[in-house]
Amino acid sequence: MGNCCWGSRAVNTTPSTTGHLSAGTSRTASQTTSSGTSGASSNISGNSQFSAAGSDDSFSAGHILPTPNLRTFTYAELKVATRNFRPDIMLGEGGFGKVFKGWLDEKAPGKSGSGTLVAVKKLNYESLQGFEEWQSEVNFLGRLYHPNLVRLLGYCMEDIDLLLVYEFMQKGSLENHLFGRGSAVQPLPWDVRLKIAIGAARGLAFLHTSEKQVIYRDFKASNILLDGSYTAKISDFGLAKLGPSASQSHVTTRVMGTSGYAAPEYVATGHLYVKSDVYGFGVVLVEILTGLRAIDLNRPSGRHILVDWIKPFLSEKRKLKNVMDSRLQGRYPSKAALQIAQLSLKCLEAEPKNRPPMREVVETLQQIEASNEQPREPKIRSTHPLPDRHSQQPLHHRSPLHPRQDGVRSYQQQPSPRR
Repeated sequence: MGNCCWGSRAVNTTPSTTGHLSAGTSRTASQTTSSGTSGASSNISGNSQFSAAGSDDSFSAGHILPTPNLRTFTYAELKVATRNFRPDIMLGEGGFGKVFKGWLDEKAPGKSGSGTLVAVKKLNYESLQGFEEWQSEVNFLGRLYHPNLVRLLGYCMEDIDLLLVYEFMQKGSLENHLFGRGSAVQPLPWDVRLKIAIGAARGLAFLHTSEKQVIYRDFKASNILLDGSYTAKISDFGLAKLGPSASQSHVTTRVMGTSGYAAPEYVATGHLYVKSDVYGFGVVLVEILTGLRAIDLNRPSGRHILVDWIKPFLSEKRKLKNVMDSRLQGRYPSKAALQIAQLSLKCLEAEPKNRPPMREVVETLQQIEASNEQPREPKIRSTHPLPDRHSQQPLHHRSPLHPRQDGVRSYQQQPSPRR
């Protein structure tokens, strides 16, 4: 993006070589819009580069629109909705910017604190990737509808202000529930963990089985959000890419993502495959089983990166028991846990071609759930043998949108010079 000034930024109306859907917007276009516009097609046009034709109904009723269908908000509206972006209702902060709780009241727009709850993400003006990620979010989430994807309701683009408005996710992120501290954070029981894994898998399968595949590229626990019923929804499409064409096996792009979740072939070469997402899903499965972070520098040397040392524990029931999350207190079906651990090993295969497609992952998880194996009640309360478990790093974000933490995106490389 360079040092180009905001006012002169315009977006091409054709797909880029890296696979982004183009928004076809200019930064001056939205200055004439109003909140009364029900759809954003007058401001944001997307070429129909993918459709739902290839998706499977078994992943539930999702569909893809030819162009984004979003409400255009004014900055004044969102200022009222968030009480002038008051710090006491800020939900979190990440590389893109800050996220605030907001209230949309159609009947009394001047009254805050009532109405429909939303989450409002506000761009940090100093964010180097901000506009590109904002555009990607609009073009992907603005067109994708699925029960396991967070719904983008609308956007605001006025002068230097870029904002996004999402549905509010009451239970926050999976990361918060797995690693959060305090009395307000309750451990997830086994059946809820399995439900979350299935929901997240369905969301990825929907992206991967569309006619023009979508590579999510940043799958991790903090980007899996939970509604009031613990339904998992994938959020944050700022790094999403269109998959390779029929004549290609991969997309080559600058490496960006999150340490510990990024697939090894992507980190090493910049070659991005649809199954690079499957690797990230495997990492999250291991986090769900163990309650351990993908990366934790407080763990002993040799155990900082979870996947590097955990694999030998995932193939046998006896070994797996030693690394299962102690907060489960032993209340989990051992057979089902082993089946999920073995599935995670398949997802973590070094070669992308050896990883299962997400369609198969969904089917496997559903079969495990259908087995109706009940969590066992241990005779003795289990304790975790690893002394480093309670040295988990504290969470800094409690946001229902959970912005990406730049501090852990260590695989981001410097952009190559233009040719």
